[in-house]
Amino acid sequence: ALKGKEKMLGKTHPETLDTVMNVAIVYNGGLKDYAKAKELYQRALEGYEAQQGKDHASTKKCAKNLAICLGVAGEKLKLRKIIDEHPHIMI
Repeated sequence: ALKGKEKMLGKTHPETLDTVMNVAIVYNGGLKDYAKAKELYQRALEGYEAQQGKDHASTKKCAKNLAICLGVAGEKLKLRKIIDEHPHIMI
């Protein structure tokens, strides 16, 4: 699904970014592959920020998901950075 959306819509289209975030959710929650989830969340977050800005709901949701992933993975410094950049996050 992701490769198809990337080919059809482009890598930074909001619908593609939604799919990237959904795949990250699977890696994070179901597969417990935090490194892959973090990579995908970061990609989606950068795209959302560029396309829709920091205040858009999708950007905020992705930032929160990335923060949760970083917290579970024990990456406290990176977690602090995300929280500082996105003060709306309450985890």
